[in-house]
Amino acid sequence: MLPPFSRIFGMGDKEGAMEEETLNQGEVVHLAINQIVPNRFQPRTIFNQEKIEELAQTIRTHGMIQPIVVRVLDEDSQNEKYEIIAGERRYRAVSLLEWEHIPAIIREMNDKETASVALIENLQREELTVIEEAKAYERLLSIHQLTQEALAQRLGKSQSTIANKMRLLKLPESVQNAILNKKITERHARALISLKDQNKQEQLLEEIINHHLNVKQTEQRIEKMLNEQPKKRKPRLKGFNKDMRIAMNTIRQSLNMVSDTGVKLETDEQDLDEYYQITIKIPKN
Repeated sequence: MLPPFSRIFGMGDKEGAMEEETLNQGEVVHLAINQIVPNRFQPRTIFNQEKIEELAQTIRTHGMIQPIVVRVLDEDSQNEKYEIIAGERRYRAVSLLEWEHIPAIIREMNDKETASVALIENLQREELTVIEEAKAYERLLSIHQLTQEALAQRLGKSQSTIANKMRLLKLPESVQNAILNKKITERHARALISLKDQNKQEQLLEEIINHHLNVKQTEQRIEKMLNEQPKKRKPRLKGFNKDMRIAMNTIRQSLNMVSDTGVKLETDEQDLDEYYQITIKIPKN
């Protein structure tokens, strides 16, 4: 059963009239499969074919227990079309069975209502990937002109939950696709956000997939990447005799030993006309 979305999203009294009954109550009609078109506002981008086939077998055995819900899309009497509001998985399963007709309930809904129902239905089923879920939140925010906090209140979720999901939409498309295709997890993706640089995010994505890094290994790799500082090319020791070269290398080794203790040194080497200068900065904190 779908929620009374008209109340949740503050729709008008006319639209809110359906709140007295569930979306799936009403006269059931049998529509030709070729009259049905998928929901343009469907947030689900990936349908598990195996599960569709399982559903098809269940429908073959037990019949359609729950009709799909549609709205009139094209009132051309010669070729009337209906858009699915709820029940696209059932529609796909019946199509797989090559049925000619499908039981349906026809509702009067505008685009705003249709999009809202499709989004909420899928969010309630909790079968969306985190990217699909984030895009569903983004769509609801746009449709109803809400803040994240207001949307959270209406959906009974915390504002941080919605914000964290939507933050993933800032990741490169390649990372989002990896989540959609279940090559990486949401926790992997969350960790990648801290890199900021898109090139580094995509670089690490390849490492995660190719080397099967778990979340902890990914976080350790990110920490190492964040602490890496570009090394300055050291000037060649021109005009130095063997003893001076040994002295300079000894100084460099000593500085490396200090750095290895955790002290973050800043060094700068300059080969000047009459002398070689090494500047060392040691932070007080």
